[in-house]
Amino acid sequence: MAVSHLRARLLCGAAALASVLAAGAANAQQAAPPAAADDTVEAVVVTGFRNSLAQALNVKRSSAAAVDAIYAEDMAKFPDLNLSESIQRIPGVAIARDAGEGRQISVRGLGAQFTRVRINGMEALTTSGGTDASGGTNRSRSFDFNVFASDLFNRITVQKTASAETEEGSLGATVDLNTAHPFDKRGFNFAVSGKMGYNDQAKKASPRVAALISNTWRDDTIGALFSVAYSQRDLLDEGTSTVRWQTGTATAPGFRSVKGATCATNAAACAEANGAVHPRIPRFDWYRNKQDRLGMTGSLQWAPDDKTTVSFDVLYADFKGERSEDFLETFTPQTAGACTATSPASCGINQVDVVDYTVTNPRSGFPVMTKGVWNNVDLKTEQRYDKLETEFRQFTLAGEHQFTDKLKAKGVIGFSKSTFSNPVQNTVQWDQYNVQGYSFDYSGGDTYPVIKYGTGDTVNADAWTLAEIRMVQGYVDNSYKTAQFDLQYDWSDAFKLKGGLAYKAYNTDSTAFARSNGTTANINPISSADLRNVPRSSYAQTIDFSSLNIPAGNVTSWITPDLQKAIAALHMDDVNYGKTVTTTPGAVWTSPFGNSCFTSGCGIYNLGREPSLGSNYTIDEWDTTGYVQGDFNFDVGGVPVRGDIGARYVQTRQKALGYGVVPSTVNGVNYQTISATTATRSYNDFLPALNVVVEPTESLLLRFGAAKVMSRPNLGSLTPGVNIGTGSTKSVTSGNPFLDPYRAKTADAAVEWYFQPGALLSFAYFYKDISTFVQSYTSALSTFDKNPFGLPDSAAVAACGTTPGCAPNLPVWQFSTSVNTPGGPLKGFEINYQQPFTFLPAPFDKFGVLANYTRVTSNVTYLSSTGAVAAVGPLTNLSKNSYNATLYYETKKISTRVSAAYRSKYLTQIPGRNGSDVEGTKATLNFDASLTYTWNKHLAFTLEAVNLSNEKQNQYYDSSQLVSFYHETGREFFAGFRYTF
Repeated sequence: MAVSHLRARLLCGAAALASVLAAGAANAQQAAPPAAADDTVEAVVVTGFRNSLAQALNVKRSSAAAVDAIYAEDMAKFPDLNLSESIQRIPGVAIARDAGEGRQISVRGLGAQFTRVRINGMEALTTSGGTDASGGTNRSRSFDFNVFASDLFNRITVQKTASAETEEGSLGATVDLNTAHPFDKRGFNFAVSGKMGYNDQAKKASPRVAALISNTWRDDTIGALFSVAYSQRDLLDEGTSTVRWQTGTATAPGFRSVKGATCATNAAACAEANGAVHPRIPRFDWYRNKQDRLGMTGSLQWAPDDKTTVSFDVLYADFKGERSEDFLETFTPQTAGACTATSPASCGINQVDVVDYTVTNPRSGFPVMTKGVWNNVDLKTEQRYDKLETEFRQFTLAGEHQFTDKLKAKGVIGFSKSTFSNPVQNTVQWDQYNVQGYSFDYSGGDTYPVIKYGTGDTVNADAWTLAEIRMVQGYVDNSYKTAQFDLQYDWSDAFKLKGGLAYKAYNTDSTAFARSNGTTANINPISSADLRNVPRSSYAQTIDFSSLNIPAGNVTSWITPDLQKAIAALHMDDVNYGKTVTTTPGAVWTSPFGNSCFTSGCGIYNLGREPSLGSNYTIDEWDTTGYVQGDFNFDVGGVPVRGDIGARYVQTRQKALGYGVVPSTVNGVNYQTISATTATRSYNDFLPALNVVVEPTESLLLRFGAAKVMSRPNLGSLTPGVNIGTGSTKSVTSGNPFLDPYRAKTADAAVEWYFQPGALLSFAYFYKDISTFVQSYTSALSTFDKNPFGLPDSAAVAACGTTPGCAPNLPVWQFSTSVNTPGGPLKGFEINYQQPFTFLPAPFDKFGVLANYTRVTSNVTYLSSTGAVAAVGPLTNLSKNSYNATLYYETKKISTRVSAAYRSKYLTQIPGRNGSDVEGTKATLNFDASLTYTWNKHLAFTLEAVNLSNEKQNQYYDSSQLVSFYHETGREFFAGFRYTF
């Protein structure tokens, strides 16, 4: 209710502000005197792509730190449709995509969790929900850029070297996002744009609109601005996945027979097949995404005199989505356990008779079953439906005052909050048992396989049996309260002394619910005869998979549950359906969450926190900092030298609350107590920093930077609770609230040659010695009693419930926790080239190019749970090579460009899971293009194309690069207009 009221107030206030601005337009134009020249302010709002590049280059050149910038081409007109798509044009920046658009960034090989993002000078964090393959719900410090429309911002800067006055928390970079202000371009201004997009895979249209209005009054001493952006997106995300690979031995006891030989009595005949990895969950995937993105900014500025400026900024964003995920698959290859006469129909791999197979060895000692024909396979078809929403709001009050010619002060206070909600995540699964002649063929490499379903019926809904219903909810709130005060004293023309204090209170609150009977048991499998007897045809639909170019022999459509119909057919909206009192013979459960399952009873669709304890936590963090910095600018032997030197002192205090099950026995009674655990700690950091710029000539700059930096651990790593997961992966996960932060010493050197106006050729070298690292360790598969947390087998029994293939004595368990490790070095270089071709004869003088290349390497030590060296390799999410290139052509009438962005493969898990050495994501090369035709000084028409090569999202298992996730989203085309006044 509070959110609805806030949105209503924002909309009403926006309408009122827009009315006031419009009403004052005529007076502003006729009565206001011309604005005083202000080169710095005018640099923020520019017209034309070429000019935006030149202004960004000026910022880079004048900064003491290593900085790159991107400027809006005009009011509410950013160069790309997505913020992260624009940022990736900066040297050293690479992006990770979700649903075909950029979601997070890495800088100089360091992942999203190492990059701090500030909005209008204040740190902020936005989180959203993605597919499981792209990280799912963001419960980390990584900033999700897809929450915001790019039209809301007019400047982005990326600072790659530290300075004492820049807030701590980044190993990679500090990214500043800046919204527009009325003093940026004084007088009355109005801009509106509209676009219609089309995706060639989804065959759907998507609208985008944006508008900005601003005005200044009283000799430009008071100003107001309002902007709004709205877009819709309808996307089809299709492909295949395996959810990794694993051996038959890992799903003990393995196959029942191989080519007629019974494995229980002739293990040698089955050894090759059981010892080779096979796909865990071979399947085809069909995702439908619908998104609505709304953003609004408001700004008030007041300059009572030429020495004082006060700004109040409001930013609001609402990013909504609906996503359906449909799969045709089998869980049999990853389900362990011995099959007996009393086993359920979905027993697992021990019921499988391998009729034929092919094994290859892509690397020594790593056999792979690329082809197989199996009998007694259980098929599965499922639909998952999510509703997602991220709301972000930020309020910032900033002021600056010049006390004397030498002394000035500035300050910022603000509040931001990001609220992510996933109130609906429902899944219905159907099974079809003991299919004969099931086959798979992955010999084609990491593209689409050929999967045939033998005697299985993929068309008739009533040939299937209701097997499982999952209902999940998830919520993540992040908030910042910030206060900062800075003083600057201009000692002389050659030296300025700066100092400041800052305080930041951060809170994250994560809540998750799942179907619950008051215990941690997985109750998703359905045994109710009433529900299983409901005709599947009454809540079925057919998925059309024919839009993909997949190999012959695959099905191009299949039957799947329809969740919208299933809600009524299966009574999923009745929380009291099947209400019973939970009984747990031999155990007494107690919970702090106040459920009624053990007293008055609860329905089978009751939702509780108990099955998802690891995703329920609260973390509070208080950061107190102070700094002193000296800025210098003098000549040495006639050579200008400038820069800054200083130090920052940081105190971090943390309080983490999480949940876990504490088993105990009192007087022979087994108690399973869900209890909260709270951990507190603090640590201090002293962070010196130095930046030096030497200018041997007017066009040549030499840079050097050195600093100590720190980055706080990811949020999920700090939770003190233990969570037992019994889904397709049986896992036990624990956080570590006593982790030290990432710490590193950095050194940077660069040569920059500004050989003509608007042109640059530069080389930068960077080195980071990461002395303290945080590693998320995941063990090899083993039995539950090998867990490092001291949990008894009874905890696994309770969590497994009736889940097939889930028991403490099966070697199917993975244990994960976070530990501090020594880290290692990271080094690399950037080459950057930018030039307008004004030296060429017409019409070639209207062309220009910008291009950059980055090379990064690292060598980090990864430890096992015993402290032994498990692997030595690169940082996860680090691409060794990346480049960006844009060729543009611009006249007064026409502005066009084509861009390419390349990111080489990178690892996501070291060591890999399920027996692999690594897991990773393959290289991507994306092409985009745009064309703008300016009709007159007010009206322009635009054409844009995104992902012209229909680049795939390609994740792999093991260094032999077996397919894990292979999806495509299609090309997007936009046609629109833009009107300014």
